[in-house]
Amino acid sequence: MSLLRKGLAELIGTTTLLCAVIGSGIMAERLAGGNVAIALLANTLATVFALFVLIEVIGPVSGAHFNPLVTAVVGARGGLAADGTVRTVAVYVVCQLAGAALGAWLAHAMFELPWWQISTKLRDGPGQWLAEAVATAGLIVVVLRAPAGKAAGLVACYIGAAYWFTASTSFANPAAVWGRMLSDSFAGISPASAPGFVLAQCVGALVGVWIARLLGGKTATD
Repeated sequence: MSLLRKGLAELIGTTTLLCAVIGSGIMAERLAGGNVAIALLANTLATVFALFVLIEVIGPVSGAHFNPLVTAVVGARGGLAADGTVRTVAVYVVCQLAGAALGAWLAHAMFELPWWQISTKLRDGPGQWLAEAVATAGLIVVVLRAPAGKAAGLVACYIGAAYWFTASTSFANPAAVWGRMLSDSFAGISPASAPGFVLAQCVGALVGVWIARLLGGKTATD
């Protein structure tokens, strides 16, 4: 499988995922009549379904990371060595970030909104940062510990649950932060809040790797 094809798969997958996250947020906010709980539930369900399908469809091509931290962890564990780890990680991350921006713009176009936006939605504070660390740590544990053939369901279910048990609604993904920063909508995040989220996610990823090692035994990338 060529690296170009894998990068294209990550681009398409991340574009579709962010389009689903942002687009469903726009639709939910329009239809929920101001009920934030209903809007979040609709946003969660769309994200879970899209994530499951995308992992199943894109997984055989690129591994369906859609997340720079997942790519970094898999690369560090030797899971991308066949194409040259550093080069592959770089290609994946560039494609993921480009896909996240494209996903936001595609969602805006479908709902006839200005394609260029910068979010004004502040998401700050120790609780939010801790939530992102927890969400990301859990995601990394699931990715590393998921039995063969079950990653799609487990990752989708975990993210769906984390939408509700974390104060941040579980971004757990720097590419998602980037894409959602470019949408002044229900799912958005202000640029001022982005660095705190990404730093917390990086810490959470390290904690997730440590927990996976602590649990011992064979993991998904071994």
